[in-house]
This record gives sequence, C-alpha cells and structure tokens, in this order.
Amino acid sequence: MDTPFQANIGKSKATAVLHEWQPDSLAAAGSNAQLEGDDIQSFTAVTPTTRANNRCQISYKNVIVSGTQDAVQKAGRKKEMVYQLMKRSKELRRDMEFTLTGNQAPNAGNSTTARALRPLCGWYATNVARNTGGANGTTTTAATDSGTQRQLTESLVKSMIQAAWTQGGDPDLIMSGPFNKTVISSFTGNNTRMQDTTDKKLVAAIDVYVSDFGTHKVVANKFGRDRDLHILTTDLWAVSTLRPMQTVDLAKTGDAEKGMVIVEYTLEARNEAGSAVVADLTTS
Repeated sequence: MDTPFQANIGKSKATAVLHEWQPDSLAAAGSNAQLEGDDIQSFTAVTPTTRANNRCQISYKNVIVSGTQDAVQKAGRKKEMVYQLMKRSKELRRDMEFTLTGNQAPNAGNSTTARALRPLCGWYATNVARNTGGANGTTTTAATDSGTQRQLTESLVKSMIQAAWTQGGDPDLIMSGPFNKTVISSFTGNNTRMQDTTDKKLVAAIDVYVSDFGTHKVVANKFGRDRDLHILTTDLWAVSTLRPMQTVDLAKTGDAEKGMVIVEYTLEARNEAGSAVVADLTTS
C-alpha cells in the first residue's frame, strides 16, 4: 500500500477537466547598487506568467457481489460489498501511483479514447540525465527511453542534485525503484558503515542521503519505473483532484449488488526545474 510519491507531494483542487496553474520564477541575482536620491526614469517591464496545464484522468475499480455471497456466513467480515470496496480503494490508490510516476503519453481524450494525464516522467525538461537516444516528454508525447541502459552512479546523483539546487529547487526526496534503491545503499560517500554488535545488526541501507546541497530522504517505489531515479523538490508537485476518491452504488439489475470506487485527478507540476531525473538505468 506504500505510495511514496503521493504521500510526499502536495494536494490541490482541480476545477476543470483541463487543470491549469501559473508557474512563476524570480529574476537571477545580480549586482544592485543605486544612486542616493535617484529619480527612477526607466522601469523593467512586467513579464506575465504563462499557464501550464494537465488533463484530469478518470480511474475506477468496480465490484459485483451476488445475493448469495452476502447471505452466507463469512470469515472475517460481515458485509462482502463493504470489504470488496475497501480492497478496490487500496488498489485504485496503487493504480494512481503507477500512473503518476509512469511514462504514458498525455491525451485530451474523445468519445472513444480516455483522457490521460501527463505523468512525472513526461514533465522533466531542465535537469535531465538521459543516455544516448533518450528524449524528454512533451504535452502530447511520453519521454523516449534510450535503447541502452547504464549503471546508476553516485556521481550522476550528485550532479543532478546540484543541477536542481542551482535552478532554485531544494530537493528533499530521492525516489527510485527497488533495484536502484539497493544501488544507492552501496554508495560510499564519506561515511564508514558501523555494526552494532550488541544487537547483532549490520546496517546496509541508506535511507537518508546528505549531499552538499541538503538532506534527501531516499525511498523505493514499488509502482514507479526502476529505470528512472527522481530527485524531487516535493512542494513543487501536487496531486490535483477534480473528483476525490469516492464509492458509488450502481443500479441493481438482478440478484447482485454493484458498486465502484472512482477518482478524477491529475498531476500539477508547479516548477519542474526544481527537480531532476536520472533516466535509462539498469534494473538488474
């Protein structure tokens, strides 16, 4: 049930199928010395913000429970429909994590094609480490994977943390798949591994990585792509819901109860330049 991406980023409310927001940025720092008593004669024109957007995607899980299934005595639960809807809610949360951290092509949808949101992998454009042949995603296409994968190295991670920090980000989360989490745990850094002989424990995992640019929690994501390592400033991302997750009773048409759990949501990238990705990694 762990969904670390959703658990660590923000939440917001969408108000339309095409969810829009306005990213903004500060001017670069520079020398600023002015005359005493200066009468300002020229002004820097205001740069209007631009709108970013993402489509809201509908996801649901359905369930049907026969009258007999509800009537018989059951072990561990009283009402089968309640139990099944609870399971579907957990499954739907996992589906959302898979979609949000994935690499699907965004789609506006029509009468025969479902709307598809632009996921995390499709937003990176500024701080990107891809192998030869890889390419960034767009508003209509998924990111292109390189045909050649390479080993994750500490140097790659450090360079992308620095790149995101330089762009104004404050990366606080490193998220990888299970294999590359074990690779991170083999990083040496400047530390010496310690063994607690009293408890007979050897700590072989790295769950917090301290770089020159801050402290970063390291988590493995069961549902993300193992070939991508995400270096995230978590307050620059949010799950926006048009319709929050809810259960709906469906019409009874026979000897069964029907229901579903449904959600309509998208990913809000408040400023992708504050995060980074190391892509095209080996997964075994």
